[in-house]
Amino acid sequence: MTPHPAFDHVHAQRSAVQILSRAVATERIASAYLFDGPSGVGKELAAMALAKAALAGQGEKALHRIDEGAHPDVRIFRPRDDGHRNLRVETLREEILPYAEFAPFEAPMAFLIFSEADVSFPENHPESANALLKTLEEPKAGVTFILLAERPDRLLPTIRSRCQRVRFNPLPLETLIALLQERGVTEGSARAAAALAGGRADRALALSEDGAADALLALAEEVDAAASRGGPGALLDAAERLAKHDDLPLALDGLALYYRDLSRLDLGLPPVAFDGARLERRVSAATAAARTELLREAAADLARNGNKQVVLDAMLYRMRRAR
Repeated sequence: MTPHPAFDHVHAQRSAVQILSRAVATERIASAYLFDGPSGVGKELAAMALAKAALAGQGEKALHRIDEGAHPDVRIFRPRDDGHRNLRVETLREEILPYAEFAPFEAPMAFLIFSEADVSFPENHPESANALLKTLEEPKAGVTFILLAERPDRLLPTIRSRCQRVRFNPLPLETLIALLQERGVTEGSARAAAALAGGRADRALALSEDGAADALLALAEEVDAAASRGGPGALLDAAERLAKHDDLPLALDGLALYYRDLSRLDLGLPPVAFDGARLERRVSAATAAARTELLREAAADLARNGNKQVVLDAMLYRMRRAR
């Protein structure tokens, strides 16, 4: 089945697009969907495309109003800006559920899109989640809820069970590179940013701005220099710099990719993430692999709420011995 043209801007999500296009073509759009996958991979684009495909018969003017956020039957609800960002039950009952009760207003269908449903309705704040669940259990004809979630396990199991689940995958490297180059990013910078982005277009765009990918390479070179030939002071300084990084998981990912590229150079293969002209064949493939494993262990310790500075100090000293 040829996907509806509304899905043309949803890249590298063939299975999801086919499921949604088939629902439109057969007029069997579900009352509730759960779009499950990382941020920045096209979930919100697909939700908007589903609405546009379903309401295409309303004419071009209606589609432009959807794009502009001005169509009364297509609404996006985002987490609130303060606190833990979850939606208050009062907001849901006073603003959102009455809207759903009276929709659709102009078109034959209405779409309520929750861009971060796992943040708006987390299981540990059950009041709003239970109020939403009641509506999902008694769906109104012509109204479709679309919940977008990066961590669907944070939603109530009963909410998940009321939704048709559609999986969205991380974007391929070449797709991200092409998207960045369309926005004027040079090939070298686009490749580094895409490789570090974990399949997420939003992260790739952020890394392509203001030399963020180059800064990660500089940090990786500093940490590697300390691990390869630095004394105790250099090791502690490198660990402290890592601890102060604004996005430590990203910094550790960058280091892992750096060592992967050094390993490839040692094996006579071209690097994947970083510009080969800037890399030196500093360590063997075996050493690079050992240090990558130490990075993985440190990331796991941090995820278990280990003391950041202690974990990173220990990691750097162990990397020093892995030569």
